[in-house]
Amino acid sequence: MTHLPALEQAHFDDAISSKLDACDQAAPRILILYGSVRERSYSRFAAEEAGRLLTKMGAEVKIFNPSGLPLPDDAPVTHPKVLELRELVRWCDGMVWSSPERHGAMSSVMKAQIDWIPLSEGAVRPSQGKTLAVMQVCGGSQSFNTVNQMRILGRWMRMFTIPNQSSVPKAWQEFNDDGRMKPSAWYDRIVDVAEELFKITLLLKGNADYLADRYSERKESHQALSQRVNQAKI
Repeated sequence: MTHLPALEQAHFDDAISSKLDACDQAAPRILILYGSVRERSYSRFAAEEAGRLLTKMGAEVKIFNPSGLPLPDDAPVTHPKVLELRELVRWCDGMVWSSPERHGAMSSVMKAQIDWIPLSEGAVRPSQGKTLAVMQVCGGSQSFNTVNQMRILGRWMRMFTIPNQSSVPKAWQEFNDDGRMKPSAWYDRIVDVAEELFKITLLLKGNADYLADRYSERKESHQALSQRVNQAKI
């Protein structure tokens, strides 16, 4: 998983945890989603490269395979692939979303995964407070349509979306026959994204609940509790 032929090890920071004085924390748990079910999927290849880098940094990484995931609302929430995705979202501390650009936008495969992630489960918002990195692959010249769309969704889902991002132009020429990314400035940017996600996830880990705690939600919860107490007295 951590064989990295395109990486110049001399410049790689594989001691981030100790430098952030967070070595007593559990490893960051990162979920990776990609937006294509093609056999030769460049968004999956890019996602896997990010996963290898995060694993080498010390993260626990899981990659969700979207094949077989039904369209949103076209199956019950008890569908096995929906249950798998939602459990992984609850499990993780942060995510990487990697999508191809289709017709100037993220793919339907990517959007379907995001749409199956609920904004709330009872009083719990499974995506709130988690970190997010966004990446896209392009068939032609470089574009930022897809990463910009995913940023909007990440904010909507109350995630801490990191500043850095990756957009790989002409992705078909950036990967070899084995699906491994060739050395390039585009690969270096994926290293940057993975490193920044790892650092920010580590810094927020243990504090995400407090940082995402909101006045309006505390007020709403108090009012709901008071209403239930008053109804019980009647």
